[in-house]
Amino acid sequence: MTLSIWFSLFIICILGAMSPGPSLAVVAKHSLASGRLHGIVTSWAHAMGVGFYALLTLLGLAVVLKQSPTLFMAIGYAGAAYLAYLGVNALRSKGGIAAKLKAGETTSLFEAARDGLMISLLNPKLALFFLALFSQFVAVGTESVSRSIIVATPLLVDGLWYTLIAIVLSRPKVLDVLRTKALWIDRLSGVVLILLALRVVYFV
Repeated sequence: MTLSIWFSLFIICILGAMSPGPSLAVVAKHSLASGRLHGIVTSWAHAMGVGFYALLTLLGLAVVLKQSPTLFMAIGYAGAAYLAYLGVNALRSKGGIAAKLKAGETTSLFEAARDGLMISLLNPKLALFFLALFSQFVAVGTESVSRSIIVATPLLVDGLWYTLIAIVLSRPKVLDVLRTKALWIDRLSGVVLILLALRVVYFV
């Protein structure tokens, strides 16, 4: 895997993590209600779920590519359509992060970890996202090292991003800044997702 290919993967993973959604709401809830440690535990439990989906998706696509190149191509086009759909929705978003960042009741570390893990494992859109994303990387990631990097990148990006969110949210004044920037995060994510969809179509 070349550095440029990895950088493409990195960029889309970090934009995916930054997009406001239920995962952000859960991390924010535990961070604001119970403190920094709870937020960090939630973040890395969520990242474990992301890594699990990434691994399953990569292995599944590798099998499909080997057994049926035609089916793999169809999956790639379907994935491109889904990425474009996400991009259009992001461009149309009105920055709903303000409504999602709400404090909840104090919880235990176990509950924080449970919520972080389950919000990722029970999110079918996450599986579709990786199916669309990895369709362009699985063909170039045939070596064990490359596959490990492909799986580790979204896991680490997700964990580190939400850890940053947990740390930042321990400072209440920063919350208002996040709210004001939510719209721009959505717009940037939308453009990148649409460009990635075009890239998938080109390389499939």
